[in-house]
Amino acid sequence: MLLPLEISPGVYRNGTDMQATGRWRDSNLIRWIDGALQPVGGWRDFGGTAFNAAPRGAHSWVTQTGTPWIAAGTFSKLYVTASDGTVTDVTPVGFTSGTEDAAVNTGYGGGFYGRGTYGTKRPETGAFASATVWTMDNWGEYLVACSPDDGKIYEWQLDTGTVAAALSGAPTSCTAVCVTDDRFVFALGASGNDRLIKWSDREDNTAWTPSATNEAGSIELATTGRIVNAIKLPSQTLILTSTDAHAATYQGPPFVYGFERVGTHCGIVAPQAGKAIQGNAFWMGRHSFYSYSGGSVDPLTCDVEDYVFSNINRDQISKVFAVTMGEQNEIWWFYPSKLSVEVDSYVKLNVVQGVWDIGTLDRTAGVDAGASRYPTMFDSAGAGYQHEIAAYSWGGGSIFAETGPISMGVGENTFSVTEMIPDEKTQGDVTATFKTRFHPNDTERDYGPYTMSNPTSVRFTGRQIRLRVDGVAMSDWRVGVPRLRVQERGRR
Repeated sequence: MLLPLEISPGVYRNGTDMQATGRWRDSNLIRWIDGALQPVGGWRDFGGTAFNAAPRGAHSWVTQTGTPWIAAGTFSKLYVTASDGTVTDVTPVGFTSGTEDAAVNTGYGGGFYGRGTYGTKRPETGAFASATVWTMDNWGEYLVACSPDDGKIYEWQLDTGTVAAALSGAPTSCTAVCVTDDRFVFALGASGNDRLIKWSDREDNTAWTPSATNEAGSIELATTGRIVNAIKLPSQTLILTSTDAHAATYQGPPFVYGFERVGTHCGIVAPQAGKAIQGNAFWMGRHSFYSYSGGSVDPLTCDVEDYVFSNINRDQISKVFAVTMGEQNEIWWFYPSKLSVEVDSYVKLNVVQGVWDIGTLDRTAGVDAGASRYPTMFDSAGAGYQHEIAAYSWGGGSIFAETGPISMGVGENTFSVTEMIPDEKTQGDVTATFKTRFHPNDTERDYGPYTMSNPTSVRFTGRQIRLRVDGVAMSDWRVGVPRLRVQERGRR
């Protein structure tokens, strides 16, 4: 008989191996469109882009004359990149460098008061000081940016011969910066207060002192956490702390902004770990993913949650960043895996299909298409890449998807497979490998890889199989529903 391998889109990696029965369990650089498996778009070098270290934080925008720019910041530098990849260092004069990697804070404030013996070296049990992560936005056609280790809000006014300068009148010792859709600059964690938000006058980012003739103001959030960053939504600005979420809504004078806690126990793990897509906010928490579309925060059902949060390097979790690919309805979270100091892995969600998958890729910051033609991302060496291009090249990366176990034998019976009938867009774009075993924790035997022909002759026996599909063609291949010719047998 011919048995169709109808496998639902998305990767399931929670629980045990058998709980992923009939589902994809592992993947790299793939997605599903209309139920068909295919590779993500390829990438190419972005001009001569090269920074002094791994960028952490990026922003893209277009000037009034239609010129696109991408800004990116490292632990010690601020750069702007033109559409041809030309890089300009616009690091402000007197800028205070931060840290490239998170490290144990053994200094003042790094542990609980009274711990240890006075006069002896502090043991390395303090909290981890975060890696330096920039937040950026644009005020009209000008760039505004803030590094939490420096604390000042800077503005760059498009002149490549002039570096960024501290924004006049703005508070210092800030955690992050955001420009609301109502044309206010929010200084988050302002003046050294982790809970304080200060905002400028509307349409005047140099007026920060409240008066009867302007709308500048401030508020200290009632939260047990510290403000990390904000996400702009169509009618609100979502303020995310390390423990909860607050929605800021413009009300006009005299209060200007109203603030409401919309979620508890839903803190964001890193300044760049959240993005807005399709009008909703999505972010990574310490043990779960969350979304907000108005009303209250909702935890996301994540099919790979166990895998991601057991695979992440929590000491370097401040490096987590999210980037959207709006045309594909996807949000990607990049993170450092358990044995890596640097970002090397990702988890992504198709927000329309609700489909999750996983993979590995060295990227430390990025921006969606829009200001530029393609999504642009940067790696740990400071090099830039344009993604989702038509020329399918993945830098030597492995493109594959692998299922969990597919049970085929009934009771004590086994099965034999003699033939596979592939379902491909173009014959021969992928290979298939089968892994068989007789019990859930038994030793697997590999068969293949098989180069696809119609039909493909195969020969193996077992009670359950796993299928691995590897892309071998540099093209936009598709895999639908392959079928196996199966014959049931008695006990071996």
